[in-house]
Amino acid sequence: MKRVTLLRHAKSSWADPGQADFERPLNRRGERDAPEMGRRLKLAGARPSLILSSPAARALATARQVADALGYPREFLQTDEALYLASSGRLREILSLQDDRYRDVLIVGHNPGITAFANEISDAGVDNLATGALVVVDLKIATWQALMHAERGSCVLHDYPKHTDPPAPGLLQRVGVAN
Repeated sequence: MKRVTLLRHAKSSWADPGQADFERPLNRRGERDAPEMGRRLKLAGARPSLILSSPAARALATARQVADALGYPREFLQTDEALYLASSGRLREILSLQDDRYRDVLIVGHNPGITAFANEISDAGVDNLATGALVVVDLKIATWQALMHAERGSCVLHDYPKHTDPPAPGLLQRVGVAN
């Protein structure tokens, strides 16, 4: 079994209309929501062995704050330029290339690709992953390469910043991938 957490970056700022999309930072709400989603993942028992982020400012800031909340060392956080505005097909390729020693990978990316990918690889059935939203998917595969032809996995958690009920403590340790 493998587990992937797909996290859309937190809310970004549009305050500077001349700023390049890649450089847009988190806004105030994003700065509040990113660490909160990290705390919720920690409460649920998430223990990613790899955090992989788009290098866009808003995604990387989200990834860093989530990593901090999880107690994941920032120096192990990796970026991949191909994650910037990646399609679902590109996300599948990127994930399929990961080292199999990583059993639990958290990817921080962008819509529309991240929502499409969540629905392609799982039974999540989400119309749109809002900013800061996440899905955790358990996959019945032994290798990441097998994701290229795998059946859909199980969505074991779908959470988002405006959700009023936090996940059950230890939820992710009780289901799916043994960490």
